[in-house]
Amino acid sequence: MEKAFTLIQVSDDSKTDYASYFLKGEVIFWWESTHALEGEGPVSWARFTELFLEKNFPDYLQSQLEVEFLKLKQGEKSVAEYKAKFTELARLAPGYVNIEIQKARRFQQGLKPKVHSGVVALQLKMYTSVVQAALVIESDQNLASKETSDKKRKFDSGTDKEDREESC
Repeated sequence: MEKAFTLIQVSDDSKTDYASYFLKGEVIFWWESTHALEGEGPVSWARFTELFLEKNFPDYLQSQLEVEFLKLKQGEKSVAEYKAKFTELARLAPGYVNIEIQKARRFQQGLKPKVHSGVVALQLKMYTSVVQAALVIESDQNLASKETSDKKRKFDSGTDKEDREESC
């Protein structure tokens, strides 16, 4: 919503009116009763967002998602999949990633050990640099793993043995 307001240059005084216009169903009834309880006069955008989040995103849910964020690990996900989940949950736990270096460290901490050790060695401080490095390291590891697997299959099938016998 904020991006749309910036794009169409909506003033702070008008944001609540614009947003409430687009409410539908049960939410419009909630807003009408809440607005009446707030008293006469306009409701500021800051107050509207506070009330909206209280209603639709209660503290217990925020806490659950914060814990999920703090426990987030790459696990079996690719770096790209881990980054997507990290980004989704980081929006809900801004206190842990509100400084660039904190965000970079937090992302780095959740990486698989093999990727993590490669990224740590680079001593990067910017989140985008850490993500890029992790993607490159993972890609390199996947390529090396594929080459090793191909060599093993070739050796196990005897193709490599035949090549060595022919060259003698």
